[in-house]
Amino acid sequence: MLSSVPRVYPLLGLCSGYATVMLFNPIRLALRDGFRCITRFKRIWLTFTLLGCVYSVFQFATFTPLQQPSDLDFSQILAPNSWEWPRFVEIWREVPLPALEGVAGIFDNATTTYPLSVLAAVLLILNWRGLHGALFRALRKRYQLWGYAIYLVLLISVFATLLKPIAFWRLPEWGGVGPTAGLLQISATIDAVAFIFEYLFGVYIQVYLITVCLAWVKGLSFGEGDLFRFAMRRFSYVLEWAGIVVIVSTLIVRAPLLLAYFRNVPGVLDFLPLERLVMSGLIIAFCSVQISLALHNESLGAAFRAHREFIRRNFYRFGWFLLIAALHFFFLTACDAIVRGAVADRVGAVIVWKVIYVCVRGLITGWLLASWVCLFRQCETARANQETWIRY
Repeated sequence: MLSSVPRVYPLLGLCSGYATVMLFNPIRLALRDGFRCITRFKRIWLTFTLLGCVYSVFQFATFTPLQQPSDLDFSQILAPNSWEWPRFVEIWREVPLPALEGVAGIFDNATTTYPLSVLAAVLLILNWRGLHGALFRALRKRYQLWGYAIYLVLLISVFATLLKPIAFWRLPEWGGVGPTAGLLQISATIDAVAFIFEYLFGVYIQVYLITVCLAWVKGLSFGEGDLFRFAMRRFSYVLEWAGIVVIVSTLIVRAPLLLAYFRNVPGVLDFLPLERLVMSGLIIAFCSVQISLALHNESLGAAFRAHREFIRRNFYRFGWFLLIAALHFFFLTACDAIVRGAVADRVGAVIVWKVIYVCVRGLITGWLLASWVCLFRQCETARANQETWIRY
């Protein structure tokens, strides 16, 4: 009997339920303000879209080489009825973990920065808009002697980022020069070290976009160069929490994968989903630490205490924000898995869908990030004027 029901009725029910949730939830004002913010400063969602597009192009060029020009047949998208559409029960296992990582990214690092991280490394070395100098001064003033050690680690990861594309580009040609196992070990080590800068670059972008949202909330005007340097100074405070995330991620995720290149580690990839789940859970469990450090310039201990108080006072509203963010990423990830299963090896259809998916994901991510800033400021009115002055 269910198969005889027209498909339009479940679709109408889904749209009606979505509209009800969005119009009558207790954080609708923050969601509305977040949307108004990204319409005023389009760079918030366009930044995520740009990074996603560049990474998608990199993936496509690396893993989907075109055999012949006829593969780019965009007429394939005109006949979706001929595609083999998978049922949800066939793809549902691919949905929960990427959706959870999408939610966690709102509170940490919402996008993959490679290969644009290579360009960022070059610009940082060249002191583009004074960011290198601002970073060095911030680390020296904020962490004193420890700042030099942090700066050294950052420089090493910057040079590893510059070596990463060279290593992977030349690796096939180097295969006949030396032992393959040794070359793979070197490239894996470079990739693991480069991850530090790639992640921290993503965190800096997140802090920059948070400051853009903060400027909108406070009605401030700003110059681009000044805002970049201002975000770098704020980033120096967030670096404490980002360092913890880097260390935990390295120990849980990166180290086992790197170790597998040097010795036999049976089933190392089997634990990867669990490791990603643990990292996402850790970030969500301490969701407000990053934004608290960025907005209040406080110590890490004070940020943890503020987070505990934030959850105690605003658990209901924050729970609704998690629900709405999870709802959007769940449906977006499910649509991606279904369409990818339907288009199969139709290259033209894959390209068109990837462009649509990246743009929609960038828009949703930017909207949710701006809404998170608005919600946090609404819940933190008691601390709105308690920001510690940055003395450098």
